[in-house]
Amino acid sequence: MIKENLLTVKKNIYEAAKKRQPDMDESVKLIAVTKNHSVEEMQEAIDAGAQYIGENRVQEAMEKYALLNRNVKWHLIGHLQTNKVKHAVKIFNFIESVDSIKLADIIDKEAAKINKLQNILVQVNLVKETSKTGIYLEDLQPLLQDIDRLKHLKLGGLMFIAPNLDDLEKVRPMFKRMYKLFKEVQQMHFSNADIKYLSMGMTHDYKIAIEEGANIVRVGTAIFGPRQY
Repeated sequence: MIKENLLTVKKNIYEAAKKRQPDMDESVKLIAVTKNHSVEEMQEAIDAGAQYIGENRVQEAMEKYALLNRNVKWHLIGHLQTNKVKHAVKIFNFIESVDSIKLADIIDKEAAKINKLQNILVQVNLVKETSKTGIYLEDLQPLLQDIDRLKHLKLGGLMFIAPNLDDLEKVRPMFKRMYKLFKEVQQMHFSNADIKYLSMGMTHDYKIAIEEGANIVRVGTAIFGPRQY
């Protein structure tokens, strides 16, 4: 079932990407979100063509990383606690949820210890949802500039989690705003960044996110079915 679901999601991504504006890159990375799913399910998805795994919690990722036995890229998409940074930089190719200079500093220091250039995205809290982490718009530019001075971080772009609304058309303007912001950040001068990625969209809204410019989407339930708690 996972294989069939993965093929359906990839088809939906392809169809959504065809609806993009002409200035948008059509390539989209699919992050298979594996929170609360087993190593066996992860292996099945990877064997069926999943190239990127997304985990929300470092501890769960560490346990799976030791058992997975597959060549795959790991993305941390959940909030990163400072006391878990040391473990996160050992596992994750991308940390998508950086939202403060304090966190960025600690990631930089831990990456330096293992001589790693850690890829990161900055999470934006566009509508100031108190239930979500992420940097507010007015604080974004200073954070990006501070990150650019850190030698063991490579800023790759932005991440956004939209509100979970029943009327998906209400989130479309937010995705549009994030794409505009993404293009604005691409025009900023950085010495140590390569702004290529806009990560937004999950199972319920990834098609709209892609139509509006996302080139990373984070999909779990549509691939693996409901989480087993």
